[in-house]
Amino acid sequence: MYSVLYRSTELFLLFVLLPISFLIDYPILIKVILIVIGFIYILVLLKRQGLLKLRLPDKTYWKPFWQETIIKLAIVMVVTGLYVFFIAPDKLFSVLLKKPELWLIILFIYTFLSVWPQEIIYRTFFYDRYEKLIKNKWLFIFINAVLFSLAHLFLKSFLVQLLTFVGGLLFAYTFSKTKSTTLVSIEHAIYGNWLFTVGMGEMLAFPGVD
Repeated sequence: MYSVLYRSTELFLLFVLLPISFLIDYPILIKVILIVIGFIYILVLLKRQGLLKLRLPDKTYWKPFWQETIIKLAIVMVVTGLYVFFIAPDKLFSVLLKKPELWLIILFIYTFLSVWPQEIIYRTFFYDRYEKLIKNKWLFIFINAVLFSLAHLFLKSFLVQLLTFVGGLLFAYTFSKTKSTTLVSIEHAIYGNWLFTVGMGEMLAFPGVD
């Protein structure tokens, strides 16, 4: 229904030009309008494909998913825990210990209002729409991770760019194996919520204890 040229142009406009444009100083209202228009456009296309329905993954995916996720989470916990301990020890579990109510609010908002839309856009939509444009699986995963990181460029933080790129690789890999928005959203929420819990929230533009 859509030509390669159309999809390529669409990819460039939605996932390259739009995020980069947010670095330009123009009215925030226009930026919000562009985001809303883009999101609605994506939702309409997903609905046409029947991809907005909540689908539980095949039961054969659950066990290997949890086995791999626990191993990856352990590595993430050690690396990020040491990072906060040495770089900003005063932030280590600070929100959890000093403002547990804020911590719970952050986890809720992040899980349901941030993770799901991101995965719907960058995995469910992106794979359905553009996977056929690039035949090499690993190149596609890499491109997906780069563009996922690019979406966070407006925060102007190298740490955010690095973490979202690594996260993008992990999430794209999981989705490429399972094609499950549910599983990749769970994985995304687990890692992200850990980062806020361990004390990296302020580094990632989330509220802190101060």
